Amino acid sequence: MPEENAAAEVTAAEVAAAEVTAAEVARLAGVGRAAVSNWRRRHADFPKPVGGTETSPSFSLDEVEHWLRAQGKLAEVPLRERVWQQIAAHPGGAVVALVQAGGALLFVRDRPTDWLELTAVSDARMATLLRPVLDQALGARLGPGHALAEIPPDPAAMPLLRAAAALAAELGARQAFEFLLGRHLDANPRQYTLTPDGLAALMAALAGPAARTVLDPACGTGSLLRAVRGATALYAQDSAPELAALAALRLALNGTPQVRAAAADSLRADAFAQDTVDAVLCHPPFNERAWGHEELAYDPRWEYGFPARTESELAWVQHALAHLREGGTAVLLMPPAVAARRSGRRIRADLLRRGALRAVVALPAGAAPPYGIPLHLWVLRRPAPHAAPPAGLLLIDTAALAADDRLRSVWPAVHEAVQEAWSAYDRTGSVAQAPGVSRVVPVIELLDDDVDLTPARHLPPPTAGGPAELTAVRERLGETLGRAARLTPPAAAAPAGGTVRPPMTTVGELARAGALELHTGTGGGTGSAPVLTEQDVSTGSGPTGTLAPTADEPVLTAPGDVLVPLVGGAAIARVVDEATAGAVPGRGLALLRPDPAALDPWFLAGFLRGTANTRRASSHASTATRLDVRRLRLPRLPLAQQQGYGLRFQALAEFEDALRLAGRLGEQLVQGFHDGLSDGTVTPE
Repeated sequence: MPEENAAAEVTAAEVAAAEVTAAEVARLAGVGRAAVSNWRRRHADFPKPVGGTETSPSFSLDEVEHWLRAQGKLAEVPLRERVWQQIAAHPGGAVVALVQAGGALLFVRDRPTDWLELTAVSDARMATLLRPVLDQALGARLGPGHALAEIPPDPAAMPLLRAAAALAAELGARQAFEFLLGRHLDANPRQYTLTPDGLAALMAALAGPAARTVLDPACGTGSLLRAVRGATALYAQDSAPELAALAALRLALNGTPQVRAAAADSLRADAFAQDTVDAVLCHPPFNERAWGHEELAYDPRWEYGFPARTESELAWVQHALAHLREGGTAVLLMPPAVAARRSGRRIRADLLRRGALRAVVALPAGAAPPYGIPLHLWVLRRPAPHAAPPAGLLLIDTAALAADDRLRSVWPAVHEAVQEAWSAYDRTGSVAQAPGVSRVVPVIELLDDDVDLTPARHLPPPTAGGPAELTAVRERLGETLGRAARLTPPAAAAPAGGTVRPPMTTVGELARAGALELHTGTGGGTGSAPVLTEQDVSTGSGPTGTLAPTADEPVLTAPGDVLVPLVGGAAIARVVDEATAGAVPGRGLALLRPDPAALDPWFLAGFLRGTANTRRASSHASTATRLDVRRLRLPRLPLAQQQGYGLRFQALAEFEDALRLAGRLGEQLVQGFHDGLSDGTVTPE
């Protein structure tokens, strides 16, 4: 027993030593980060930094919790935050803690009664009893030699495992792990290359509903395999052991398929060399030079040609084909250069001649990292012996479907267009040609010296719409210009008695007085509400973002709220109307909710847009200007006077909207005439 007590004391000390940043303190208290900075300045008893740096200090979680509770700013640290802080403070690192917590969550879900018996003893005794039964449970779910075997539970981790189980009781085991993993990924955005959920769903849909066994040889955190529905076995491999372990847990907690995960380089050390599957989904590493070109020169996987050192992606393509059963489908995310590089033209030609490559889909820029490049999807199929190859290759270009940089709002349309064209081609070998979007190109046309498979180079451009559409745009432009002329502000007039400066107040003072509420946008939460991004607020468009799934309850916009971008330095403030109500403010936005009995929203937004006001409240980092919204100033005026200003500011906003629309219509009309004159649908007369 003395050893058990000592272990418990060490554990308690480690938990008490958990540290939090200022941003995490703000999250605990449900305030903006500026509030934490204000507390540090105004309260001498605020906990002193115990780590971090001078510009980014960290504080003791235990001390912060006691201070917040003493100030009446916190009733209790939410359980999910407490568990996350234990993850972040784990001496072995967050990934080790996530794997240990995830293993416990899987055990809790699959054997809840056994878990209750194990937790009825001390931490030291629990660790002794847990290891063999946990190994047995994980082995049954993940197979022998599973990816978690190298990270066994230890006595110091028992409080974390107990807390994770409590979180599972609150949220569910799968949701608890997704929350903790999501927080880790958000905290380390440059450490991982993630496949967005929408793209993962599209790739899984292209693989087909009949795929029962699916492999991802570069699985990352398991996003692609998690999108598969109806599978009975999932195979995951990644060269990073921590990613293989996290993917294994994520997939096992997500459903009931058999999960096999391995930590090794798939090209050099294929863990599933003897296995064939119904489908392969893969987001491989791009532009690798050290992929094994020298040692793999005589590998039997190079059925379509030995890839050049610069063609690592074509090695992944052939690795995927080697794992498919006859008729199985592979969907790979590829950089666009793979479709056109001369060093890969012979392999591309052989893939076409033998019918292995069935479709190339050009995605809009922003579909996946790197976000500035319009990536491609390659859809391949393992040819059956002696079967005639298809006569044509399906080419799809979705760039036209995602104009105006609003990819998230049109992603469902992109998904539907790609899936519809692929389904028709897969059934019949043909598809109705859609100018600029899709076409089945005869293979013989592609087998030239370059074998360039870039969709845009083989698709006829979309028509300009002809004279009728251009006439409609012209008429709408005329109406909008007339409206803008009517809304043009009257001539400016100076005050009769000279400039009078009323007493001023700040947003921070108004928030403390209860005249308005201040919230910081996160773009995350539960539910399915759309997200208003910084770009949406700046351009006056509707919400185009998608909600990042977290366990937090999101704050939804309501009519009369004022949204202010915090980064960039521009003087922008937007009043929420009925059309944009019910959305979640995205990252980089502040939401101000004025009390209508004390503040007019248009008055508030108008003064927040003042150039001098914005400059006064801005600070400059190395790469961006950041606005401290609490320092923004506005005059102290009676509500009736505020409303007079508000009417004028609202009229200016309507004028601005009309000018913005006129600009877009003007660009559309000019480009339409250029296209119509170029393709002959419009005459020069």
